[in-house]
Amino acid sequence: MKLLVILFATFILALLGTKIFQGSWNFLFSGNLAMAVFIIFTGLSHFKFQKGMAMMIPDFIPAKMFWVYATGIIEIGAGIGLMIPSIREVTAILLIIFYVLVFVANINSSKKKINIFKADYTGPGMDYLYKERIPMQIILIAWTWYFGIYLN
Repeated sequence: MKLLVILFATFILALLGTKIFQGSWNFLFSGNLAMAVFIIFTGLSHFKFQKGMAMMIPDFIPAKMFWVYATGIIEIGAGIGLMIPSIREVTAILLIIFYVLVFVANINSSKKKINIFKADYTGPGMDYLYKERIPMQIILIAWTWYFGIYLN
């Protein structure tokens, strides 16, 4: 849930910034900026923790390093797309689909107790999936829908 701190802190700071500099609370901008910062941050982590992330990918999927880098680039692109009003809605729709698809890797990672930071099998396991990852995934999907589609 540490990653959610990035999401919520960016949102609060952006809200305060829009109130101070524009004179009103800009929820649409702040919500999308928060998700953009979050998803760009996670996208960049694909390049720092690539070995651990490759371990997350189910065995039946070939070219694991390709997918690690490709999904990192996709995440960075999604962050940029959320900040461009003309493509925000389609970006949000594709990002929600992406969140659902990559959840398979999160299930696999939990089953194998993968620690992506150390690239070993000392991770928290299924407990993490049930208590942290599923709630976080729901928040990310709901947030993306609300700020990227509903308010857009």
